[in-house]
Amino acid sequence: MAPALIAVLRKSRLSNALSKAKLPSIEPPRADSHRLGAVCIFVLGALLGLAGLGATSAALAAGARAEGGLVGARLLALQTASPKLKSETAPYGPAAATAVHLEDGGDRAKLSFDLSRPVKVNAFVLAAPDRVVIDLSEVDFHIAPQAGGMTSAPLSRHRSVWRRGRKAAFSGLVSSFRFGLFAPGRSRVVINLAGPAKIQSAAVESAAGGTSAVLVIELAKTSRAAFQIAARMAVLAAAADAEKADPTAVPSATDMGSSLPVVVVDPGHGGIDSGAMVNGLVEKNIVLAFGKELAEKLRATHRYKVVMTRESDVFIPLGGRVRIARDAHASLFVSIHADTIADAASVSGATVYTMADRASDAEAARTAEKENQSDVTAGLQEGKTGPSRSVSDILFDLTKRETRAYSHVFARTLVNYWRVAARLNKNPERAAGFIVLTAPDVPSVLLELGYLSNVKDGRSLVLPKWRDETTSRVAAAINAFFKTRGQPDTAAPTKTAGTTPTLDTAAAASITGSITGAK
Repeated sequence: MAPALIAVLRKSRLSNALSKAKLPSIEPPRADSHRLGAVCIFVLGALLGLAGLGATSAALAAGARAEGGLVGARLLALQTASPKLKSETAPYGPAAATAVHLEDGGDRAKLSFDLSRPVKVNAFVLAAPDRVVIDLSEVDFHIAPQAGGMTSAPLSRHRSVWRRGRKAAFSGLVSSFRFGLFAPGRSRVVINLAGPAKIQSAAVESAAGGTSAVLVIELAKTSRAAFQIAARMAVLAAAADAEKADPTAVPSATDMGSSLPVVVVDPGHGGIDSGAMVNGLVEKNIVLAFGKELAEKLRATHRYKVVMTRESDVFIPLGGRVRIARDAHASLFVSIHADTIADAASVSGATVYTMADRASDAEAARTAEKENQSDVTAGLQEGKTGPSRSVSDILFDLTKRETRAYSHVFARTLVNYWRVAARLNKNPERAAGFIVLTAPDVPSVLLELGYLSNVKDGRSLVLPKWRDETTSRVAAAINAFFKTRGQPDTAAPTKTAGTTPTLDTAAAASITGSITGAK
């Protein structure tokens, strides 16, 4: 087979390419014909891939695998590498992570990532819940977020015991892990522990040949007392660093010289915090696409200054999102999410939440508790329950009540507009203690687009047509909301920083029933 294939190559149009590549003469003994066949297929597959013949190249890859040996494995890796990955493994781009491996014996665990080049590493532990946090230079993870334990498919041959569930997916020292962009120029890996563990080592090792690297985190079981001491030291070190610089990068809010009202669009989750993941659907990606389209439609009206808390796959802490809205002197804050209920796949439809000290029902309380874990998911300490009171309690409470009244008005308006385009939950207006809605002077709502755990909702959320119709209705609801507040179509009076406009008589009368009992 091999001599015949060589003859075809030499007579084909590829002969020039072969001569330029200065390939060595291949005249092997017949005993090595199988190995030679794999080599020839590898060369031909690579050249065809360069010529854009992807289908033929993929077939050749299968042939190489049939031949066996390391040559076939190398060809498969070449064919599955994306163009984006190839470009970003250049020295000037972020390092790329292409694979992850986990070995866990219960008392010891080893988590490793294949990297395109070395990165800086800093590791520490946090308690309540028990976690290991590994901070890195920026890494572009070409790995599905479900690999961290949110799926029943194994990562590698080292893991054979798997369990389905929203939290723990492994049965050893590591219960799950996640990875992603934490801040501009910084990535993070967070390992959820099944019990207290110490970091034996966390370092980058050079791979064979020196052209790539491997990030290796080795853990060992330890006592609760020793773990608590290590976690406390990490908290103290983080507090000291916080005094030097704010670790969260907050995007520039807006040009405050404008008289237009500011609308903040907040796509939930992001970066290391993927949010809900069901059957390949990832919440952070769905809500970002929705938020971007909504922002475009709002900007097209020329009625608002639109600020997005994130415009890429980056993590923003809950408190940082609130701070963005307040720093922008926002007139409205809309946080976008997509819920999931593992044991109730029949539940569907959109829900609009407002802030309340006491949840309106058990489902609202569950949703708020889950969304409030975003900071913990990203390896931060528990998020604050609200902003500090820099003014007197009386003034603070008056401002907060008035702001919540406006939030209820917009929630009801949004529900009425949404029902024209898409499904609503059977109880579409709810309230609970969401940290992201705690700005005392910014009317805020959290919009759950639907349930990823519901088949119909899941299909809809990724359809461009559905997104176009629903974002149009949300934009229309925002227009209607500002009209009821007496603001013109083209401009509005500048809002004084840290205050909320006074309710007019008609607006106050229309919401009296909706805010009775709100605290």
